[in-house]
Amino acid sequence: MIEIAQPAIKTTEADAQIVMVNILLVDDKKENLISLESILEQDGRKIFKAASGNEALKIALTEDIGLILLDVQMPDMDGFEVARLLKENSRTRDIAIIFVTAISKEEKFTMQGYEEGAVDYLHKPLEINLVKAKVSVFEKLYLQKATLQKYAEKIEKINKQLDEFVYIVSHDLKAPLRGLASLATFLEDELGAEPKPEVVDILNMMKSRTARMQNLIDGILHYSRMGNTKLEKETVDVKELINNIIDLICPPENFQIEFPDNLPVICTEKIKLHEVFQNLISNGIKYNDKEKGIIKLSCQERDDHFEFSISDNGIGIKPEHLEKIFGIFQTLQPKDKVESTGIGLTIVKKIVEQQNGTIKVTSEFGKGSTFVFNWKK
Repeated sequence: MIEIAQPAIKTTEADAQIVMVNILLVDDKKENLISLESILEQDGRKIFKAASGNEALKIALTEDIGLILLDVQMPDMDGFEVARLLKENSRTRDIAIIFVTAISKEEKFTMQGYEEGAVDYLHKPLEINLVKAKVSVFEKLYLQKATLQKYAEKIEKINKQLDEFVYIVSHDLKAPLRGLASLATFLEDELGAEPKPEVVDILNMMKSRTARMQNLIDGILHYSRMGNTKLEKETVDVKELINNIIDLICPPENFQIEFPDNLPVICTEKIKLHEVFQNLISNGIKYNDKEKGIIKLSCQERDDHFEFSISDNGIGIKPEHLEKIFGIFQTLQPKDKVESTGIGLTIVKKIVEQQNGTIKVTSEFGKGSTFVFNWKK
């Protein structure tokens, strides 16, 4: 007797509805169907019987079948053909099939069964304990799969609710911020020709903090939607993309951005690659204290990806901050010195990882930083 390990499955109240497994028995001989039914009948199972291949296909297409015990030798349509037709249909292709056969145990027959979609074999004359054990294994696997599918649907529903929640919260938070910004502008207009410097400073601080809060809310909203955003791929000339980014961000006159002419052309999601480059280049400009700022871009072609490098001669990152730099709400400098939400690099990392790539940073404090990321070809 062959012992078959049976995977454990925990059933909770949430899974109470997943208690019935439909099993389809297919054999052209009535006595074989009755015999199999008597072996397999138990609570939690519903047994369907079919005396031909055509009848089996009809049942499989109308009922939620979890497992089929399929006789190979049948007139008109044998078990191999039934299995082939089941695997060609999207509704039935994932049903587990155990072939029941009296055909020779030679490898060629066994291999044909597996090629047609069988998950296992039972050879006649049937050994009752072996039949029960194998059916029990596939029954538990079916229940596990059904449970996982249910949880996946629940998670998808929760994610949609979270998206709606984030959108509503961000909208409600931005409404009073817009009011504060309008109030600050109104007060500024009412100050007159010679306002007190300390009052001007307070109003400027109010406008600055309001703008930062709005950017923070927009960043959180954008980050929350990153995982659900799928875009069409298109041909992207990276050199042209970099030039467009430079035109968009308008670097100060004391900045020099260098990049080679032979940057690659990639079929990818353009907006996401644009966001990665724009964020890293903008950071190289924002966190720079040198009289002449320099940003250098380079690219190395690897087996299945391109490795991009963006270096600057800015303030650099202290060693103790390198581990945290991609964490959400982490900034390089105090917020009163540089306007930053601390979300940009978190989004960059998330985008790169969505492309099955990696991103890392090396830095020498006071001398500059280098970000290196991989992007699939």
